[in-house]
This record gives sequence, C-alpha cells and structure tokens, in this order.
Amino acid sequence: MNFALPRVDGFLNSDEAALGAQYLQRGYVIAPVADRVALDRLRDAMAGIAAKHLGLGTSRDPGALLDDIHGSVEAEALNALRMAVINGVNDLPWARQVYFELARPLLEAIVGNELAMQRRLNLSIQMPGDDSSLLAVHADVWDGDSPFEVVVWLPFVDCFNTKTMFLLPPEKGGEVEARMADFDGGDTDDLFAAIEDDLIWLDVPYGHVLLFNQNLMHGNRINREGGTRWTMNCRFKGLFSPYAGKR
Repeated sequence: MNFALPRVDGFLNSDEAALGAQYLQRGYVIAPVADRVALDRLRDAMAGIAAKHLGLGTSRDPGALLDDIHGSVEAEALNALRMAVINGVNDLPWARQVYFELARPLLEAIVGNELAMQRRLNLSIQMPGDDSSLLAVHADVWDGDSPFEVVVWLPFVDCFNTKTMFLLPPEKGGEVEARMADFDGGDTDDLFAAIEDDLIWLDVPYGHVLLFNQNLMHGNRINREGGTRWTMNCRFKGLFSPYAGKR
C-alpha cells in the first residue's frame, strides 16, 4: 500500500494556512458562516423570543424586527429583554452546537480540532444612542481569561461603523502596552483617546462571523447608526492549552 507523505508545510491546505497567517498579522479574521440556513434558524429563534417577550407579532421579517427593536423597548427595559433572549437561546438544545458549526472551519484552521467551548452563549444588544450597553476599551486577559482563547463574535444584523466593535491591531497594541504605566491615575476614556486614531472598526455583515484575539484591546462606543446591534459571543480554546484562572 502506497501512503502519500504529509506536505512539508504541515497538514493545513493553502486556504487554512492563509487564515492562520491573517489571524496572526491582524488579530482577527472575518469570513462567511459555514451554514447560512443554520444561522437564519438561530436568528429567527432569537427574534421569536424577543417578540414574545415584548408582546409583538411574529409576522415581521426577523432581521427587520431585531434591527428596529429600539422602536419597541425603552433603554431601562433593555437588560430584561436581553436576559429573556439569551436565556431562551441557551435553553435550546441545538443552539450551542449550531454556534460552533457556524465557525467550525475557522476554529479548526486557527485553534485546532480539540476544542473547549464556553458553557453559555453571550448576547449584546446596543440600541442607537444608548450609553447603557457600552464596553470600555479592554483586553480580556486583564480580567483573568486565558491568553489562548479566541472569541467567536456573531452578528445577527449588519454591523458597521459605530454599530460594530473596535480592535487595536497587534503592532499598535504592543506599543501601547509597553507604556501602560503612563495611564496610571487615568481612566478608560484616556486610554481610548490615546489609541483612537489606530483603531480598526470591524465591518461584519449578517451572514459572516468574526474570530478575534482577545489579548488585543477592544470594545465599543455609542451606536450612532440607525439600527440596533445584536451580536453573540463565545470563547473557544485548545482543549489542552492553559486555562488561566477561569473555567
């Protein structure tokens, strides 16, 4: 029996190798989800839970319902809606598997095929002009997360400009971290002002998924666009890489 020898450049094909190189250089990759039908199923389930919580009809297009939800809920009631939706989604027996499958090719190319996945999916809802859902500039490792984790960030509406998240690219992040002592006594707004010109605002349309390196500084600002942002996020890491202080 004649067995072909492994490629000298490893077990990744050229597309997978390119993804890995892009992730290392930029700190993120954006690509179409692996299964658009499954994504639509997850979005439609979210929209149905939201509509039920708010007493809305379900005849509207699910994407439009999510994008325009700010017309049906006040800011002070937003967290109750978010909790109802994310609890409902996490109760779906198929949701976690679908979430993984949507990003599986990217995860296996960048992280590997022996993976640990965060137990619960997380949800962010950011209405236009609302300052109650802001995520100040930070890196997740500052809070004790493993540096070996990647974040799978999944939009359920088109995310762009201030309706998306920002990321400080690796080369700029290294420069800032080398002088973090300069920000002692300041706050996150001071840090944001220092890095604002170097930030990348990630354009992630519905139907795509973002994987990013949570060692890099990231966050969001007030949504100045016309629609509400709906995004989920979940952490993945190599099963046998260090877990840091969190499980």
